[in-house]
Amino acid sequence: MKNKLYYILAFLYILIFGFILYINGVFTGTTVSMSNLLINVGFLLVIGILFCVSFVSFARLNHVTDSLVFAEEEIRDRYSATQKNLWQEYRQKRDLFPSPALNMQFGKYQKRIQAHTSSKGLVTEECPIEEYINEELLDQAGMTYFNSAVSGTLTGLGILGTFLGLSMGMSSFSGNDIFTISDNIAPLLDGMKVAFHTSVYGIFFSLIFTFVYRSLMSDAYEKLQDFLSTFHECVAPPVSNRDENTSAMLIYQSNMANFLKTIMELMRGNAREQTKGMELMIDQFMDRLSSTMGTDFEKIGRSLNQACEAQGTYARNFQRLEESTRLLLEASHTMNDTMNLALERQREIEEKLSDTCDSLSSELYTFHQMRELYEK
Repeated sequence: MKNKLYYILAFLYILIFGFILYINGVFTGTTVSMSNLLINVGFLLVIGILFCVSFVSFARLNHVTDSLVFAEEEIRDRYSATQKNLWQEYRQKRDLFPSPALNMQFGKYQKRIQAHTSSKGLVTEECPIEEYINEELLDQAGMTYFNSAVSGTLTGLGILGTFLGLSMGMSSFSGNDIFTISDNIAPLLDGMKVAFHTSVYGIFFSLIFTFVYRSLMSDAYEKLQDFLSTFHECVAPPVSNRDENTSAMLIYQSNMANFLKTIMELMRGNAREQTKGMELMIDQFMDRLSSTMGTDFEKIGRSLNQACEAQGTYARNFQRLEESTRLLLEASHTMNDTMNLALERQREIEEKLSDTCDSLSSELYTFHQMRELYEK
């Protein structure tokens, strides 16, 4: 099963730990470099602590997801037996899940449903259970905030071990000739062992942990969706679109409509009789009025016709006068434009004559000067 994958991670950790002890000669009693052994053991202990915290969160996540599966199977069995909505059975149920965290969230959901339930047992507002039992709850149970950083931490430890091993090897490496250099090869190789070993198992554990963690969370999300779909199908209470106030208002409006209908029928009968009486009175009055004032009405009619004809004649004359006035105004505007144009041309001629006079005066003055010089 997917939710047991972290057991494989524990097995691989024990295997790698034993392998590191073996290659460092712990089991054979031929330990070459104590510093190499201590560094590897220290790094593996840090990784082991991280794994222990993750295993606790994985166990808690498995308990929550197993509780979801248990509740889903129970709901399916009871719904198959009754083929009816199970909300009345689960509305007061306190131990739907084996998990206390899920029972607490389901209790909050029950309280919200109860707050939106009328006295007749009708739920008046939709209350989705996803607001209480959701992926965020699984992330808290699985410590996503911690486990999502473990993979990067393992990779970082591997890189740190690499530089630490290289630093140890280079610090022990000294010499200026080939003989002294050959004597320092062993410490350099010990440092490179630390570097390579920590890099290998750091990256290896990072890859395996990422695969295990994502598989566990994917399995948990699938089980959550299965439970939510089953709950909506079998348990979720139906939402009523009408409450008590709406029903009472509809009944009151129906009674008022019936009452007004009765009044209208009574008024319709009385109005019919009154209308007949009024029509008879009006007919009699018009007959008498026509018999007594028929001649006068004819004279008034002729006078009105003559007045209408005179009014029509006056309107036509006024329209003609208005048209003549409009033409006169247009002619006046045209004449005004012509006079303005003539004035402008006259000013241009005056300017030209003035320029000509000035030119003649200048020429006469010049001629006069030349004459005086000639006479002298």
